[in-house]
Amino acid sequence: MIAVVMNRLESSMSSAVASGSLLASSKSNILSLLAGTTSEVAATAIKELVSAGAWDELNDRFFKTLAFGTGGLRGRTIGRVVTKVEQGIGGPNDRPEHPCVGTATMNFYNVSRAVRGLIAYAREFAGPNRKPLLVFAHDTRHFSRDFAEFCAKVCSDLGCDAYLFEGPRSTPQLSFAVRELRADAGVVLTASHNPPHDNGFKAYFNDGAQIVDPHASAIVREVNAITSEHYEPLPPEQRGTITILGAEMDDCYVARIKTLLLQPSLLDGASTKVVFTNLHGTGGHINVPMLRGFGFDVLTVPEQDIQDGRFPTVESPNPENAPALKMAIDLAELSGAEIVIGTDPDADRMGVAVRDSSGKMVLLTGNQIGSLMAWYRLKTCFELGWLSDANRSRAVLVKTFVTTELQRSIADGFGVGIVDTLTGFKYIAGKLRKYEDAIPAGKKGDYRALTEEQTRLLRLEYSRFFVFGGEESYGYLGSDAVRDKDANGATLMFAEVAAYAKSVSKTIPDLMDDIYSEYGYYQEIGKSLVMEGADGAVKIQALANSYAENPPTVVDGSAVVRVRDFARQDLYDQEGDLLPKEKMLFVDLEDGRSFAVRPSGTEPKIKFYLFGKSSPGGDLATNKSRVGEGLAKLWSWIEADSAQR
Repeated sequence: MIAVVMNRLESSMSSAVASGSLLASSKSNILSLLAGTTSEVAATAIKELVSAGAWDELNDRFFKTLAFGTGGLRGRTIGRVVTKVEQGIGGPNDRPEHPCVGTATMNFYNVSRAVRGLIAYAREFAGPNRKPLLVFAHDTRHFSRDFAEFCAKVCSDLGCDAYLFEGPRSTPQLSFAVRELRADAGVVLTASHNPPHDNGFKAYFNDGAQIVDPHASAIVREVNAITSEHYEPLPPEQRGTITILGAEMDDCYVARIKTLLLQPSLLDGASTKVVFTNLHGTGGHINVPMLRGFGFDVLTVPEQDIQDGRFPTVESPNPENAPALKMAIDLAELSGAEIVIGTDPDADRMGVAVRDSSGKMVLLTGNQIGSLMAWYRLKTCFELGWLSDANRSRAVLVKTFVTTELQRSIADGFGVGIVDTLTGFKYIAGKLRKYEDAIPAGKKGDYRALTEEQTRLLRLEYSRFFVFGGEESYGYLGSDAVRDKDANGATLMFAEVAAYAKSVSKTIPDLMDDIYSEYGYYQEIGKSLVMEGADGAVKIQALANSYAENPPTVVDGSAVVRVRDFARQDLYDQEGDLLPKEKMLFVDLEDGRSFAVRPSGTEPKIKFYLFGKSSPGGDLATNKSRVGEGLAKLWSWIEADSAQR
């Protein structure tokens, strides 16, 4: 049937290409998919869209092949237009029966390519005498469980052993499980905080971190060389096993993240009332019982406790966005709770709202949350005697370039190092790998079997002790036992900061203002221009390229003093390591303001990061007002300039 469909459709598509309705690349990719798929659903869906003249939809689905990158795959799994054959009898939570057909979308065709390429590299890396071991996890999104089960089956069919979580679990749990099980690789099926119609395939290597070179390039080549979803399973006696992971692995993970507490006594008998929401995702599975176990009075938002890939109560399941936490804040107002904590669907990001001295609930930014935890953990490490004048040079904070410079000021104040990385927690994880590898093999033994105290002492003696790491987009990490941002661990770390503030009779905003008074007031604004579909992707790249080819010389009346083009210049971090090339450009102004521009790697948008600051001292309220006004003017200038570009 597929061959017949190809012949009938090619004429219609050729006419659409000639008229400019269908991209030539879309036609080519449609034919490639039809040649490489074993699915009658795919052929029928394409026929339906071509017959309806749905050229815009076909362009969005086929304008490119969803390339496997260093972060894996991410794309729509439900089209803007859902065909009758895709809808079928329907699935859980009102989703279609089948995922979105396309080469630029998330479906079994692309997931099959991705997992088989990862398996091929894992087999090569493991060598001929050992079965590779892979771990699979998933969140609550549409088709996440289907994709995860499919991946585990393919893994077994091709002679590898697979571990599969029994139900939805957080991304950091996948990272931890890869390390704990000494696996060769791992995958979590998630699109993090993206809209409900998206899903993704996020790949990890044997250190529990997202893949980076040299492994990344090799895996990418393996995946992108696969053009068909067909494969031949090995004979039954050569296949691998599938083992289900449940409460035992949860308990192991929780036991480890509890060691993040620096002063557990602060939480003794904690009576703090907290509202927690997992935004229909995985975060409540670990966080709610963990907080209650420490004595917190935890309320949840009943409507958002339901694990539902539609995320029906929010426009976006992203704790970065104020509306996502509205229901939780409303419950806090009704119940008198002091703190609101929210995590995104795969529980790697955490957002917070707290009460100020007037009793008003206020949202903290990711930069503020991270700075509070960095400051508290450095202060406490010195108070506990873990850090001193003798070893402070071996302590380090790690952040991304687009994360607040307040953390640099804090690190300088404590006399410890700080390192900037490119955007993406895989680069922070890369530093953790470097610090672990620097410990002599004869000293560290089985590093993953050591306690947090044992690894800290080794790093302080032979390497660098990672105190805290984070990024402005609400991702934080306080231990190298997990190699990705961890909202579960962050929830516990922030609970300790809140308990400390309470012990010194301060609100969290009071504590934040104390930090600003000592280190200077810093404010950051994140903005985005969204451009969806095939046309949007072209516009995003054109706008990003324009900054590289024609950078501004004066911005909002202030001279540009430095432009850092991370894609074209050789730039080095504070440890002298050459940075990988990335499409990001930083513009520093004479008046102290700066901004960065970067196309998102996972969403159809171009991101702008705006930075302003004032020196320590002076009236804090005045400093806040002046910096805020300066950033508002800077964004107005950027908007007008972008429209002209």
